[in-house]
Amino acid sequence: MDFIIILQNLLNGFGNTVLLFAITLIAALPLGLLIAFGSMSKFIPIKAFCRGLVWVIRGTPLLLQVLLVTLVPFYVFNIGNTEIISFLGIKMKTLLFSYACLAFIINYGCYFSEIIRGAIESVPKGQFEAGKVLGMTKGQIFRKVILFQVIKKSLAPASNEIITLVKDTALASIAGVIELYTSAEHLVNQFIVLTPLLYAAIFYLIFNGVLTLLFAYLEKKMSFYKE
Repeated sequence: MDFIIILQNLLNGFGNTVLLFAITLIAALPLGLLIAFGSMSKFIPIKAFCRGLVWVIRGTPLLLQVLLVTLVPFYVFNIGNTEIISFLGIKMKTLLFSYACLAFIINYGCYFSEIIRGAIESVPKGQFEAGKVLGMTKGQIFRKVILFQVIKKSLAPASNEIITLVKDTALASIAGVIELYTSAEHLVNQFIVLTPLLYAAIFYLIFNGVLTLLFAYLEKKMSFYKE
């Protein structure tokens, strides 16, 4: 019976882990692309803002960023969580989960932006110039000439960040999110056994194992392209 209870709690926590992972990935990738374009912009204020944001995010721990996002409404705007949930008509756990998502999206958006920017800048300038000679717009050049190369160059470093994201979801506990690690920790305190932590480790390993196989498949599918 204890095993069933432990498994149910871990599955609930794992559900939040997967949801946080998916939301972060879906939102952070396009955000990273926007920040990458901003970092390469010729408009100095936008370039300075994007470069500064990336510098701050990369230079501070994600744990601290989650904590700051959680505390900003109260300490900056003097708005308590109870007031927010009353206004929005949501549950407290939904609000706390939203705080964690926001912090993760900003953090990983900045990391992805550097990967994307490096991939774009590594494409030979001659390809841009050839596109212009053919009468293509900047958007057409990016979509038809540059995009595939950027994806290929970004895949390996991005896969490392994505696998790290799976493990970083445990840091959402600082915002009060009950994810896989927190569920395991609560079970350890409840049943005074360490096996929930072992089970949680197995969940993480399986999840990352599936992602590793997926990225290996994608790299193999894209390997026909030679630069």
